Amino acid sequence: MNEKKSVFDILMQNDIPKPQTKRIKNKRLSKVWGADVVLILQELPYSRVAELQQEKEMNVHIMLAGVVDPNLRDQSLLDRHDAATPVELVKKLFLPGEVEDVSREIEKLCGYRVPTFETVDDVKKK
Repeated sequence: MNEKKSVFDILMQNDIPKPQTKRIKNKRLSKVWGADVVLILQELPYSRVAELQQEKEMNVHIMLAGVVDPNLRDQSLLDRHDAATPVELVKKLFLPGEVEDVSREIEKLCGYRVPTFETVDDVKKK
């Protein structure tokens, strides 16, 4: 007999999933520099997304929080590109549209900007 588990039982028997990651390539910088410029993005927790939504330059801050490799806060990287802050580095390295595209990819990992049918399913009453 195949007994159906309650949602409570499922939640009690499983750990919270690890944050999702995704690799993306910046086409423009890859072409200009002649090497793949690949960014590793990571899903952000709810509390961090809530904080970032209050930021003035939200897309830049989402990018800084969600890009885990390379570390855009690394002091040697800031020095190399003569940037006083990580925000300034992002603005120097990436075009405004690229910042928006990267932040959107991070938001997708967090469940935003995806069609509803990709995050939930309707359940028909039996």
